[in-house]
Amino acid sequence: MEFFFLLLLILLMAGALASGYPVAFALPGSAILTILLATVAGIIFTGDEGSFFHTGGPIEWLNSGVSNFRGVYWDPDRDTLIAIPLFVFMGIMLERSKIAEDLLVTMAQLFGRIPGGLGISVVFVGALLAATTGIVGATVVAMGLISLPVMLRNKYSPALATGTISASGTLGQIIPPSIVLIILADQLSNATDQALTLRKAEYKAGTGSSAMPGDYGLTSASAGDMFLGAFLPGMVLVGLYIAFILVTALTRPALAPPVAREGKFDAAFARRVLIVLVPPLTLIFAVLGSILTGIATVNQAGAIGASGAMIMAGYRLYQGRRGAFYPAVLAVLSIGAILFLLSIYTINVKNVVTADDVTALVLASVAVFALLTSLVWSGWRVYKTDDTLRYVMVETAKTTSLVFIILIGAAMLTSAFRAFGGEDLVRDFLFGLPGGFLAKFALVMAVIFILGFFLDFIEIAVVVVPIIAPILLADPSANVTAVWLGVMIGVNIQTSFLTPPFGFALFYL
Repeated sequence: MEFFFLLLLILLMAGALASGYPVAFALPGSAILTILLATVAGIIFTGDEGSFFHTGGPIEWLNSGVSNFRGVYWDPDRDTLIAIPLFVFMGIMLERSKIAEDLLVTMAQLFGRIPGGLGISVVFVGALLAATTGIVGATVVAMGLISLPVMLRNKYSPALATGTISASGTLGQIIPPSIVLIILADQLSNATDQALTLRKAEYKAGTGSSAMPGDYGLTSASAGDMFLGAFLPGMVLVGLYIAFILVTALTRPALAPPVAREGKFDAAFARRVLIVLVPPLTLIFAVLGSILTGIATVNQAGAIGASGAMIMAGYRLYQGRRGAFYPAVLAVLSIGAILFLLSIYTINVKNVVTADDVTALVLASVAVFALLTSLVWSGWRVYKTDDTLRYVMVETAKTTSLVFIILIGAAMLTSAFRAFGGEDLVRDFLFGLPGGFLAKFALVMAVIFILGFFLDFIEIAVVVVPIIAPILLADPSANVTAVWLGVMIGVNIQTSFLTPPFGFALFYL
């Protein structure tokens, strides 16, 4: 009967999702309803409310689900998720302030004269937007509205044009800072703890000793580790997309003809390219560089990105007006002053002893005040121009709420799945496969790929990963890390935005 209720849980969830019921309520709703039905059936047929549960009873598993709920937002060690609203804010601000549009137009002019140049410019801009926004919808919509008419007008193949835009837009799922990578890091943190418990139990059962050697250990995946691990695969995807477009344009010129550019490559054009390219590249360097060098945590880097996006939007929305760049110039000078002071002084507000310490603290305070002035100045501009700040704040709240509600709902679903022995069933099935770890890994990747036909990346990350990741990581013979597994899953999840019949990137177009 446990298997019956496990199957009922899956059918209820699938039915709710297929009917269009909100995912945030379909996940916990199907879990609570199945637990309730199993409890009622146990009381009616056996007189024991827990007879149809794998272990324990309904109260235990409902409490487990509530504990999982609280773990999403209550556990002080799970602060990685704080970065999500910061990066979402950064992405929406850059999209709303037309910086993405400037990138597309300028890159199209720069690369348009070579075969497949328009397509290459779309991929290049998609990579830049992925590294600054990490939001697929905003990237695909922005590039679709601007690039698709231009590509079709210049006799690009409709299939190649739409495919290029869709594929480039999904780069935000794998090029850091990506929301997917942040969620995967959070889920793999718990999965690593469970895998360690399984490894210890297996080692004790085999040797009788509780002292597990160090080579049996596992290291959790932080968001920074995930960003570092996913950077190279993301760049490889960019290179493959560009190579495909270039080869297609050279072998079948009619599909991607070169575009004649009006005007010359003069100093004015070079200056425009620098103005458009340098700020986003600087923001990328500041965000990723601070994480990868250990200067800032992921959350702190998210704050840097959000502040930088605000300053960039402040001058972009005032472009053409007098003093448009004043806040940005003030910010650059302030940051330069702060870095200079840090290079010659050791600034510690808790240890001000000498006159040099006082001087450094005063100068640093002035520089920080100037930076805050620049940020407030830019924020005021964004607020006054087309109500941009309000729009960005509302959209950030919507997107962040969606992510967290799904995370909370998936916590209850995972608890119900374990209540009816689903985790043990999956573990026994995977460990029973011939071929060792590679067979288990290939099957899991295939399942995730198929789920990408129907489910969004968030549902896959928060429902599937907590179930399969501990099982894969618990195998000591695999010799894989949580970061490697997370990056492989992230690359696979990227296909959920491209794969019919429910490719989300296709619907954005």
